Amino acid sequence: MNIDFIESKINEILQELENEAMSCIMDDKLDKKATNLHMKPIVSAKQILLNSLDSIKMADKLAKEELEK
Repeated sequence: MNIDFIESKINEILQELENEAMSCIMDDKLDKKATNLHMKPIVSAKQILLNSLDSIKMADKLAKEELEK
């Protein structure tokens, strides 16, 4: 499994989410409640991606340890 490739692609997606979040925050037409409603899915998606990356890294580490036995 190419962890570096997966990590780079997830980082690209995270960068896009950050850009989307910044555009949402900078939108003067949205009040605080609307901004929060737009931000919740972005924050959730970011956390899911980070957790997924951690899980992939852990699975890869465990697989390598098993191969070494």
